Amino acid sequence: MKIIVTGGAGFIGSAVVRHIIENTVDQVLVLDSLTYAGNLASLKTVNKDSRFSFSKTDITDKAAVMEQINAFQPDVIMHLAAESHVDRSIDGPTDFIHTNIIGTFTLLEAARNFYDKLPASKQAQFRFHHISTDEVYGDLEGTTDLFTEETPYAPSSPYSASKASSDHLVRAWHRTYGLPVVITNCSNNYGPYHFPEKLIPLVILNALAGKALPVYGNGQQIRDWLYVEDHARALYLVATQAEIGETYNIGGHNEKKNIEVVEAICHLLDELQPADKKYSDLITYVNDRPGHDLRYAIDAEKIHADLGWKPIETFESGLRKTVEWYLNNNEWVNDVKSGAYMSWVEKNYEGRK
Repeated sequence: MKIIVTGGAGFIGSAVVRHIIENTVDQVLVLDSLTYAGNLASLKTVNKDSRFSFSKTDITDKAAVMEQINAFQPDVIMHLAAESHVDRSIDGPTDFIHTNIIGTFTLLEAARNFYDKLPASKQAQFRFHHISTDEVYGDLEGTTDLFTEETPYAPSSPYSASKASSDHLVRAWHRTYGLPVVITNCSNNYGPYHFPEKLIPLVILNALAGKALPVYGNGQQIRDWLYVEDHARALYLVATQAEIGETYNIGGHNEKKNIEVVEAICHLLDELQPADKKYSDLITYVNDRPGHDLRYAIDAEKIHADLGWKPIETFESGLRKTVEWYLNNNEWVNDVKSGAYMSWVEKNYEGRK
């Protein structure tokens, strides 16, 4: 197959691309505008493969997107390109509305234009796979419930509202125009190549630098953690095997409080790269995020029953692999720390004591 991956230089997108190139015979074209979180170094293990190609393309540029789609003639479009950090969406929601809503609309229109011109045999093979988040469902505070594919949407942040909007657009293009779509909503990802604005890589790198480890509020917020390579396997299964119109929730079956995650990282670093003092001494509680959801948790039974997927990594095994990767990949780490990472983290975290 020929697969376009939008946002393929990002954290989850690059994991999907590596999975496809390393485990299938498919061809991949990455469309990525290389914003601050896009990093071609995350694709260095596959970028010399003849089945891999890259285009620096903004998904909000319809002419550029159409040009790439028409030239590549994809069987599948996997749409991962998105602004994805809640704090950034609170500080400045404009980019989230532009990329996540206008970008998805632009891509849908380009895909529809391409699909409508395909012969029937090719139309039967084509899929548009939209990758979204569990944050569109809102907050499970005060319950023991899990998010299912039927959970009503109740987004809390500009980020999750923009992703909810894009989900609705995808479903509308399926119902109104007949575009063959599938949608997935995932829990919090972690693993190698993660841009260090998110909790786990931020804590790892701050700890190694002897800097404060910021924990929002009382640290009791609960997330379901999914190792990114497990997620990549699930996404490929959905893109290639799911029935048209289906939605799948993808979770790691690993509910953890934020403070538990931070403490687990500290314990691993104490073992793998001991310092003069325990890393947990660096834990610093900071002002809570506005509108912070307390709990997310995914019911991933549907994807297991329909497609046979379940996560391979436990939280403990995945976290160990993640910490070891950051310890062993200083070149990648130093590259991202030299640019947008440092200026943004210093602006947004150093003052939240």
